[in-house]
Amino acid sequence: MIAAISFGGAIGILILCVFLLVVAASCVKVVPQASAMVVERLGGYLATWSVGLHVKMPFIDRVARRVNLKEQVIDFKPQPVITKDNVTMQIDTVVFFQITDPKLYAYGVENPLMAIENLTATTLRNIIGDLELDETLTSRELINTKMRALLDVATDPWGIKVNRVELKNIIPPAEIQDSMEKQMKAERERREKILFAEGEKKSSILVAEGKKEAAILEAQAEKEAAILRAEAKKEATIREAEGRAEAILKVQQAEADGIRAIREAGADAAVLQLKSFEAFAKAADGKATKIIVPSDIQGLAGAVTAISELAAKTEQQ
Repeated sequence: MIAAISFGGAIGILILCVFLLVVAASCVKVVPQASAMVVERLGGYLATWSVGLHVKMPFIDRVARRVNLKEQVIDFKPQPVITKDNVTMQIDTVVFFQITDPKLYAYGVENPLMAIENLTATTLRNIIGDLELDETLTSRELINTKMRALLDVATDPWGIKVNRVELKNIIPPAEIQDSMEKQMKAERERREKILFAEGEKKSSILVAEGKKEAAILEAQAEKEAAILRAEAKKEATIREAEGRAEAILKVQQAEADGIRAIREAGADAAVLQLKSFEAFAKAADGKATKIIVPSDIQGLAGAVTAISELAAKTEQQ
C-alpha cells in the first residue's frame, strides 16, 4: 500500500513538473523582425512588444494580437462607379498600406481590411462622381493622389498609413468601348492622312528646291563659261593685234635696214627713187586701179626703159 502511494505521488509530482514547464514555456515569447505583439493583462491593454525575447505573467497576461509591420498590398475587386455624365463603369484598385501603431490597429476598428475596402469604394465613388468619362480615363494620376490623401487621413486613427493607391483597371461599358475604338480608329486614320499629306508637301518642296538650285547652278555655269569665252576671245584678239603690230614693226625695220644699207653702199638719188617706185608698186599690190606717181619717178622710169632697150639691141648685134 505504501509503495503504491509512493508511486502515485511520484507520478503526480512528475505531472506537476511537466505542467509547470509547459506554463513557463508558454510565458516566454519571441517577437520576430518586422512584427509586434499587443499584450493584455486581465482584459486591458498592457504593452506592445517589439522585436526580441519577452516574458508574460501566466494566466493573467495574454497576447491579444500579432501585428505584421511590413508594407502590405490589398487588391480589391472591381467596384461599380457612376461618372458625372451618368456613365457606369467598373474600377478595381490596389492599396499599399503599412501598420504604424499596433495598439491603434488592434483597438481602432473591428476589421481593418474590410474597413479599408469599404472606405476605398466610397472614396472612389465620390471622386469619380465629380469627373466625366473622358476626364476619368485621362486623370489616373489625379485620382490616385486624391484617394491616397483621403485614405491616409481616414485610416490614421486606426494606426494605418496608406502609402500608395493605384487604379488597376478601368472598365467602361461595352457600347462605350466600341465607340472609343471607332474614335481611336478614326483618329489614327486622320493622323495617317495628315502625315501622308505632310510627306507629300515636304517632297514637293524638296523637288522644287532641287530644280531651283539646279537652274541657279546651270545659269552660273553658263555665265562663267561665257565669261571665260569672252576672256579667251579677248586674249586671242590681243595676241593677234600684237602679232600684226610686231609684223609691221619688223617689216618697217627691215625696210629701214635696207635703206640704211643702200646709203652706206653710196647709192645715188636715182637708185633711191627706184626703191621708192618699188615701194609704190608693193603698195598697189595689184588691187589699186589708179596710182599717182611723182614726175621725177616717171622720168627715171623712162630712162630705165631706154637703157633696157639699148642693152637688148646690143645683145642682138
